[in-house]
Amino acid sequence: MLDALGIINFEDDTANIEGLGEYRPAAAISCMGRYRMIDFILSDMTNSGISHIQVYPKNKPRSLIEHLGTGAHYNINNKRGKLHILYGEQNFSSPVYNHDIANFMQNMQYIEEDMDPYVVMAPSYFIYNIDFNEVMKVHLSSKADITVLYTATDEAKTSYLGCDVLQMDKNKRVTSIEKNRGKNKNRFISMEAYVLTKKLFIELVRKAAETSALYWFKDILADSCEELDIRGYNVKGYVACINSLHEYYRISMQLRDPAVAEQLFRPERPIYTITNDSCPTRYSEHAQVSGSVVANGCVVDGTVKDSILGRNVTVQEGAVVKNCIILPGAYIGKGAKLDHVVVDKSAIIHHVKELKGTDQQPVYVKRRDRI
Repeated sequence: MLDALGIINFEDDTANIEGLGEYRPAAAISCMGRYRMIDFILSDMTNSGISHIQVYPKNKPRSLIEHLGTGAHYNINNKRGKLHILYGEQNFSSPVYNHDIANFMQNMQYIEEDMDPYVVMAPSYFIYNIDFNEVMKVHLSSKADITVLYTATDEAKTSYLGCDVLQMDKNKRVTSIEKNRGKNKNRFISMEAYVLTKKLFIELVRKAAETSALYWFKDILADSCEELDIRGYNVKGYVACINSLHEYYRISMQLRDPAVAEQLFRPERPIYTITNDSCPTRYSEHAQVSGSVVANGCVVDGTVKDSILGRNVTVQEGAVVKNCIILPGAYIGKGAKLDHVVVDKSAIIHHVKELKGTDQQPVYVKRRDRI
């Protein structure tokens, strides 16, 4: 068991998953047909032995609360651990005041009451599979004040836009933190995941609140590079950041490839999610399915190619779904032609004959919309 309080933070203003983010927090967005984005970091924590976890949704927490439940499906033992869903209960006069520091301050009692000496904090919109015990070992051996996880990428011009970039010396000590504006190809991208003592975490939260009413935790961290020993920890293997609709689409399509997916879905560190006891998917004699991920409970009478279908999706006879992401409960009617489309939950498409987007700009169909 790792003696650390797990804190799952919410997305900042640079993360804007258009359309999907209007109805739920990023943590609750459907991913790969049966998962939610929070499942990955929450599974990382529980697989590492972190049994006390606090989840902070930015807004609209209903769907997230319903998905997480008691946390039992993540192997959180209520006798030894606890899953708390915490958020700011006061009304914010402006959305700019709804940030992580404000929420931590309003829930400081629950942070202070936790008996774990360390904090492991990470957001839900970075997806990876890691053992935090290894991170903790490196953190303790380095005697650093804070360890921040990062990924080295040569795709910074097109991906990780708006994320934090770490500048480090030869000892991996962070000298400064700036934003990725897409100007350079090679960057060290901060995954906004930090390991530090709870005492220091509380001190930094209070300092941020005193410094500015608009400060996020990452802002006080950037201010503290000179006075604190902040070290980078290179996360090798698959890392993705879903902070826009384009990246949501691109990464989802990428994970259809078994060779890519096996880097994330590791049998020794499984990704947990809530189970659904619906029946298996039914394929009719007219169904043609290839290169796709199809969840249970679907009814497929048409053609599905290189797509992802969530649970209980219906594709009627004559419909063609190509390069699409169809979220749970959606209905694709007879003769509809969809290409590069993201269809939100419970939407119905049956009066339009064709919807077509591109890799860079997929078409988005609203939740419960009727087209």
